[in-house]
Amino acid sequence: MQPSESSSFILDGSLRISPFPGAGRPVEYALRILERDVAKVFGARSSASGGEILLRPAAPGDPVYGKEERFCLAFDRPERGPSKRLEIVANDDLGFVYGLLHVSGAFLGVDPFWFWMDREPERRSSVGVSPADYLMPEPRVRYRGWFVNDEDALIGWTDVYPPPEEVWFPVFESLLRLGGNMVIAGTDLPRDGPHNRLASEMGLWITQHHAEPLGAEMFRRAYPDAVADYGKSPELFERLWGEAVESAHGRKTVWALGFRGQGDCPFWETNPDYDTPARRGALISKAIRRQFEIVSERVEKPVFCAYIYGELTELYLGGWITFPEGTIKIWADNGYGALVTRRQWNANPRHPALPPADDPGPHGLYYHVAFHDLQASNHLTMLQSPPAFVRGELRRAFDAGADTYLLVNSSYIRPHVLFLDLAARLWLSSDADADSTVDGFCDRFFPSIAADVRAVCRAYWKAAIRYGPNPDDMAGEEFYHHVPRSIVTWWLKGSLDETDADLIWAAGSIGFRDQVRWFLGTVRPALASWRTLKAQGEALAADTPDGLRFRDTVLLQIRLHYTGCLGSVRLCESFLAFESGSLPEAFTLAARSLDAYREGLGAMEEAAVGRWKNFFRDDLLTNVRATAYCIETLMGYLRVRGDGPNLFGWSRSYLVPETERGVLLENTTRRVLSDADLARGLERVFPVPDDGAE
Repeated sequence: MQPSESSSFILDGSLRISPFPGAGRPVEYALRILERDVAKVFGARSSASGGEILLRPAAPGDPVYGKEERFCLAFDRPERGPSKRLEIVANDDLGFVYGLLHVSGAFLGVDPFWFWMDREPERRSSVGVSPADYLMPEPRVRYRGWFVNDEDALIGWTDVYPPPEEVWFPVFESLLRLGGNMVIAGTDLPRDGPHNRLASEMGLWITQHHAEPLGAEMFRRAYPDAVADYGKSPELFERLWGEAVESAHGRKTVWALGFRGQGDCPFWETNPDYDTPARRGALISKAIRRQFEIVSERVEKPVFCAYIYGELTELYLGGWITFPEGTIKIWADNGYGALVTRRQWNANPRHPALPPADDPGPHGLYYHVAFHDLQASNHLTMLQSPPAFVRGELRRAFDAGADTYLLVNSSYIRPHVLFLDLAARLWLSSDADADSTVDGFCDRFFPSIAADVRAVCRAYWKAAIRYGPNPDDMAGEEFYHHVPRSIVTWWLKGSLDETDADLIWAAGSIGFRDQVRWFLGTVRPALASWRTLKAQGEALAADTPDGLRFRDTVLLQIRLHYTGCLGSVRLCESFLAFESGSLPEAFTLAARSLDAYREGLGAMEEAAVGRWKNFFRDDLLTNVRATAYCIETLMGYLRVRGDGPNLFGWSRSYLVPETERGVLLENTTRRVLSDADLARGLERVFPVPDDGAE
C-alpha cells in the first residue's frame, strides 16, 4: 500500500542530494548513478524545494558506527507535515555506495540488472516512501563478487581493445547493486586497460585469477627467452610479483597466492622434473610463501586467498601444499555446479571440494554459473542444473565453513542473470529461496507474460540433456558444438575403427563408430523436448517490450539448445549414411545439420539489436561459426569423395529427368550446382528421417 503523501518522504524531480566534504571517488560514482536514475524516473529536474538526501559519516551512537561497508537510513520526523530529509549514514565509501544504490533500487524501482535485461524504471511524477529507518543487514559472506571470465562477448562488443569504460561500468554497477564488493575484471587483459582502475574507483575490491597469482604478468610475456621454471629462475618470477604489488598500490585487494603455470594449466605438464606430488607441492608451497612475504613487506594488513582448484585439490588434500596462516582457502565446484573437483579432459576423479571438518578456516568458494571447458559446459546459455540444485550446493558450502569468500564466474552477465541473482541473494542471506528467485526473475522482466515464462523456464531445466550418471552431468550448449567438431575432425582423419581420445570423457574408450552412436543416442531423445519448448517460447515472443525481451534472452537460449541438438542429430545420421555407403544421403543430412547451426547463428544475430549490436561478434568459445565451418568442410569432403572429380554425377543420377540421363553431351553435363542447391535437390530423393523432430 502506498503511504499517504502527508506521512511520506517524497522523491520527485526537486530531490536534492548532498554529499559530505571529502567524499571519495566511489561515492562520486554512486551519486552520478542516483542522479541519472532520478532523471530517468522523474524527467527534468525541478528547482522547487523538495526532499533532501544527506550523506553523513557515522558517529558514536549510530547503528552502523564501526561497521565496515554498511549503511543505515535515518529520516527526520517533524511534528507536523511530511518528512523532508533522509540521511544515509555510513563509515566508509562502500557503505555510502550501497546506501545510494538502495535508494535507487528500493525507492525508484531501478533493477540491479536493468541494463542487462533492457528494463528501464517506470516513469513517475513522484514517489512516496514511508519514513521508516533502515539498517543494512550484515551480508552472509564477507568477500563476494564476480569473476567476469571468458568474456568474449564483452571483448567483441566494441572495436576498442581492451574493452573500454563504457563496457565495464554497467558490469560494476550491477555488481554493487547486488551488494557485491569484489571482482576479477576479465581474463588476461592488458595491464593498461581501464577495468581494474574503474572497478577500484567504484569501490570494489580487486582479486585475481588462479592462473595469475598477485595479478602478475605472465612470465613468458615478460621473459620470452627465459625458461619458465621457478625452481631455476626464482628471481625473475619474484620481480614480476613485486611489480604487480606495486602497480596495485592504493587499491583494495584480496591477494591471490598460488603457482600453476603459463596459462590455465599445471606447470608439470611442460616440465617433467616435477613428476611426483611431493615435488609439485614443495615448489607450489615455496612460491606461495615467497608471494606472501613480498606482499606483506609492501602492504599493511593484507588479505590473502588461495584457490584449491582442479589438480591442486588433490595435492592439498594429500598434504603436499601448505598455506600461510589466515589465507582464505577457496574451494571450487566442477563447472557444472557440483562441489566436486572438475573434469580435466578424460580424468574425472570427483573428489569432494569442501573443506574437511578438521581444516581450520577461513574458507571460501569459487562457483560457476557460466563455464567453458571445451566439452559440455554452458557459456551462451544459462546453467542447465536447476536453481534448487545450485542453492543446495551453495548452502552446503556455507554449512561446511566456506563462507568468507564467494566468487561467482559470471562470464558476460546477460545470459546468466537468473543465477547471478540467486547467488547474490545467497551471499546476502543464505535463506534465499530458489523458487522465489525464478518467480521474481519472470515477474520483474516479463510481467505481462510472467506465468508463461515461469513454465518455460522450469521446462528448460527438465529438457536439458543428461550425458552421464551424476546429477550434475547436464549438457550446456557447448555439448552440441565441441563434440560435433571432434566427430568431424576424427571422421575426416579416417581412423573410424579407432577411439577418438577427445570423446572418451563422454562416450568412453570405445571405437569411434560406437562413440558416434553413443552421441546420437544421447541427443536424439532430447530433440522433441527442445522443439516443443522452442514452439512454446516463440508463441510468447510477440512484438511487445516483454515479448521482445523474452525473445532476445530466454528464447535465444532455447533456440541455441534446439538448433545445436538438431545439428548434432543430423550430423550423426550423416555418419551412419556414410558408413552404409550412401554418400549422397550423408551429404544431404550434413546439409541439414549445417542449416540447423546456421539457424542458431541467425537467432544470435536477431538478438543482437539496439545496444546489443555486435554482442555475439566474438563468440569464440562455444563458437557456433566454427561448428558451421566444420560441417561445411564435411559437406565438401563428402561431395568430392562421392561426386568428384567433375561434381555433376549426383545431379545427373538423381536430379535430371530419367530421359536425359543417357544423353552425355557436354552441354548437358557442364553445370555444377552449389552445395546448397544440390542438397535441396537431393532432399527429395533422401528425405530426412521421421523422428518427430520437425
